[in-house]
Amino acid sequence: MKPQALTSKVQSARPAASNQLRIIGGKWRGRKLRFPSIDGLRPTGDRIRETLFNWLAPEIQGARCLDVYAGSGALGLEALSRGAGHVSLLEKDAQAIRSLREHVQLLGAESEVELGHTDSLAFLQRGNQVEPFDVVFVDPPFSANLWQQTLDVLEAGGWLADSASIYLELGVKDEVQLPVNWVLHRDKRAGQVSYRLYYREAP
Repeated sequence: MKPQALTSKVQSARPAASNQLRIIGGKWRGRKLRFPSIDGLRPTGDRIRETLFNWLAPEIQGARCLDVYAGSGALGLEALSRGAGHVSLLEKDAQAIRSLREHVQLLGAESEVELGHTDSLAFLQRGNQVEPFDVVFVDPPFSANLWQQTLDVLEAGGWLADSASIYLELGVKDEVQLPVNWVLHRDKRAGQVSYRLYYREAP
């Protein structure tokens, strides 16, 4: 996969409290990484990530993962730390991409990570020409309201393995229409954020 164009995970609705994220599990547990001061960019919080990766524990080893709106890289890098085999990170913002590239080099993970400086939705709309993904993280900018379009194109574009796991993070008042073959596995709420894990059944 050679992305060319990405929609930033810059979320003005939820500004970052600091410019540092901590990998909370796996081989890089406790590693702290800085990310740039971009208005609204923030990593998924520690407690949410801990819960999510507890949910994903049976699936993450050796998985091909796609972080659609990578931002700080918190989800994709956490997945890699916990045993994912490959992670593709898509991000539009140039500063964020430079930061992600530095993180990957610092962690010595160049062979396991593919970076796409691209508009995520436009990239996904071109369809997948490579091996589909086992785990997909969907946490777009809340203000951009990209959830529905993103989920639709993931299902239609051949991006998902038959039994893929899809993580969705959205506001508690936001709703989406899911493909009929997606089954809700777990869901929780943290403040005004709803986070959910779906399992895909082959159509």
